[in-house]
Amino acid sequence: MKGANSVSRTEKSGLGALRTELRDLVRSELPPEFLGAFTDDPHDLALTQAFCKSLAAKNWLTPAWPTEYGGREASVWEQTVFREEMWAHHEPRGAQYMGVNWVGPALIRFGTPRQRERHLPPIATGDVIWCQGFSEPNAGSDLAALTTKAVRDGSQWRISGQKIWTSYATMADWCFLLARTDQDAPRHRGISVFLLDMRQAEIEVRPIPTMIGPHHLNEVFFDGAIADDDGLLGELNGGWSIVREALAYERIGIARYARSDRLLHLAPGILSAQWDKAPSGLKSRWMRALVHTRAARLLAYRVIALQAEGRIDPTDAAAYRIAVTQLDQEVAELLMELLGPESIGASQSSDLYVRAIEDHWRYAQASTVASGSVEMQQILIARDLLGNS
Repeated sequence: MKGANSVSRTEKSGLGALRTELRDLVRSELPPEFLGAFTDDPHDLALTQAFCKSLAAKNWLTPAWPTEYGGREASVWEQTVFREEMWAHHEPRGAQYMGVNWVGPALIRFGTPRQRERHLPPIATGDVIWCQGFSEPNAGSDLAALTTKAVRDGSQWRISGQKIWTSYATMADWCFLLARTDQDAPRHRGISVFLLDMRQAEIEVRPIPTMIGPHHLNEVFFDGAIADDDGLLGELNGGWSIVREALAYERIGIARYARSDRLLHLAPGILSAQWDKAPSGLKSRWMRALVHTRAARLLAYRVIALQAEGRIDPTDAAAYRIAVTQLDQEVAELLMELLGPESIGASQSSDLYVRAIEDHWRYAQASTVASGSVEMQQILIARDLLGNS
């Protein structure tokens, strides 16, 4: 993958043109009322699958991947434009986001030639959906406490245990799964990564109803599910180093600051009556939120620049994650206050912008615990500063 710490004037012009082209594609492919894939209307999910096909036809679904795996070897800054425009417009890649954003890069870095040949083309064409089997009832933020185990059975592995908060599990074809393969090793050293086919009778998925819509949260039970010998990713008991890097890709790929930025900039024009009546203190908070949006963007760009040099720093990714999730909640509360009485029952409003704010607010309530809580991100940073693993 290409990349550089600085972007020339010519490159900036090209990035601007790419951003315009992506916005035109969103307008032509998606209806104005689209607010994401995970609603009560199954048509919204179908829309995202079709949109991903349109992206894949242009090699835009996995732009930074090598060409042999269905990418176009775009620079990390071009990939950043893709991320920002997708998140600004309610992530129309839908459930494909996980495979595209970090499962694929993990396979490129750690997978065998056979694993890459098997799994990367279907991701690049939008034909397969992945879920993430990490958290457990007693091992959420403290991920190393997981107890789901994998036991060797001839040429296969038998997986037994439970995962929770598993997004997209109801629709997923494959799971990027963490399981314990050495019960006696120190917590971080006895964990392996498995690529697990979800279409097995030994796997049961139970949806968890939530305020953020269907498909987001599920329980998954494994009762002797089978992973073949090709299902082990990387070295046996070496899963912790893989997942640390994978999580860095995941966190930096969630460019939610772009949505916050777009919603903030639209507020004065669309909420003209409420904006004119808003107290000066609320408008000052609006300006401060814009500054925080820029700060989150710059933190993201720092991690992206390091990735362009082949350096993965989970600590920097954690700092970015803290900033962007706290920004989510700051912007959500601010915009709901600007709405005033209209914020009550906003999801039923005929006003698209009002519904978009309510959708952002609902997700923001969970953002500081999703993908690792803010407290755990702070612990990770503290351990790094103190020289502890």
